[in-house]
Amino acid sequence: MTDYVAELLEKKVAQYNQPDFIPYDPISIPHQFSRLQDIEIMGFWAAVLAWGQRKTIINKCNELIQLMDGAPYDFVKNHTEQDLKRFLNFKHRTFNATDTLYFLHFFKQYYAQHSSLEWAFVQGLAPDETHVEKGLSSFHNLFFSLEDFPERTRKHIATPMRKSSCKRLNMFLRWMVRKDDKGVDFGLWQTLQPSQLICPCDVHVDRVARKLGLIQRPTTDWLTALELTENLKQFDPTDPVKYDFALFGLGVEGEM
Repeated sequence: MTDYVAELLEKKVAQYNQPDFIPYDPISIPHQFSRLQDIEIMGFWAAVLAWGQRKTIINKCNELIQLMDGAPYDFVKNHTEQDLKRFLNFKHRTFNATDTLYFLHFFKQYYAQHSSLEWAFVQGLAPDETHVEKGLSSFHNLFFSLEDFPERTRKHIATPMRKSSCKRLNMFLRWMVRKDDKGVDFGLWQTLQPSQLICPCDVHVDRVARKLGLIQRPTTDWLTALELTENLKQFDPTDPVKYDFALFGLGVEGEM
């Protein structure tokens, strides 16, 4: 069974880890940019907003880009209080203007001190850590370290401390960290390594992984994401999260 699963997943990685995958996925949003900070800002936002229909997610992210005059990093660094009024009607599901304004506030404060968002995820991570759990927890604490942050926004930034599988943050890290020559993931960050990533557990990945025997845990939480990733390391210990393409693709296409 293990050989069959390995062969199937490798075949599907080759099929789905292709540029043709990009236009129909939220990763198309950061692919509109070439500047590191623009990719980080819109990659992060696209990942956080990634629930619901993919077409709607992409449309909402493009709306954000337009509100930021097509230049997210420049807007984050230089916007005025007057500029923020245009965001008061922005909404995607339960993500509203309050959340949007806090994201802009955090980004402005953060990029005034750092050149890349990677530091936010590695500042709480020891070099020898096998995975990013402590980095995700430290990022959550950093994100909500500004004075008078809105408590409601916490629900949009997951953390292993709340036992969440952290699907959206793990997807964002996959985009930023994974390195190959296929042109889908960006591979821009150098400190975090692909071997430290945790597989995003969305409904498609979770369902297919269970059918393939890669998940035994009855509920879907942080320990489930760890279990799946450890099992995927049987097939590729240096880059287990590449199989996200295969599991997600199998689920979306209904092949399982």
